[in-house]
Amino acid sequence: MNRILLKADEVSDGGRVVLAGIRARHIAAVLKPAVGDTVRIGILNGAPGHGKLIAVAPNHVELVCQFEAGEPPVPAVDLLLAMPRPKVMKRLWAPLSSMGLGRIIITNAARVERNYFDTHWLDPAHYEPRLIEGLQQAGMTRLPDVTVARRFRPLIEDQLEALSPNTQRIVAHPDAGFSSHAGFATEPSRRLLLAVGPEGGWVPFELALLQAAGFSAVALPFGTLRTDIACIALLAAAGVSRA
Repeated sequence: MNRILLKADEVSDGGRVVLAGIRARHIAAVLKPAVGDTVRIGILNGAPGHGKLIAVAPNHVELVCQFEAGEPPVPAVDLLLAMPRPKVMKRLWAPLSSMGLGRIIITNAARVERNYFDTHWLDPAHYEPRLIEGLQQAGMTRLPDVTVARRFRPLIEDQLEALSPNTQRIVAHPDAGFSSHAGFATEPSRRLLLAVGPEGGWVPFELALLQAAGFSAVALPFGTLRTDIACIALLAAAGVSRA
């Protein structure tokens, strides 16, 4: 963990917090600070800061916290993802949050198996700890919003603008039937919505809906990728283009 995240109700009015469990063990066994040292902390969905150690034991840590003024902005990139295999979704949650997303929209597609949506990895009780794990690794504090939309067409035609308004929209698809280009031409002043399809790719009907909703296609220079690799590659390419 490169930043220990706290919930707001864990911090007293005087800025003191007592930690036990995995966070305390990480501070004591991995960071190994002495009393008086500081560690990077933050309020989940709130301000980052530093905590000064006033007591440390293997399973018990006490801190006095100070936080920066203001809250971090919502990340300027959203992701639309056709539901992958549950075991892939399980391992994607942490990397996706670590890369800085404002919203993750999980949707259906013609080449998505219907039973994929039965997985507990779409339950906030299971995926939020992994999102938090990714934030702590990256040193960020803001959780992405997560929306699960099982019906693709109503999502694209009726709901998408409310979920991700006024965005520049890009879909990754190496064989897209509409104009594609090798690189990004992103607009840093606008939010960016990236779409990644299922393992078998988008079907022509889905690509047509995406085109009508304002998506342009980008062919990454790596050939056809697995869903998890495609997500990371597309997010990395978008980050470079907006730097």
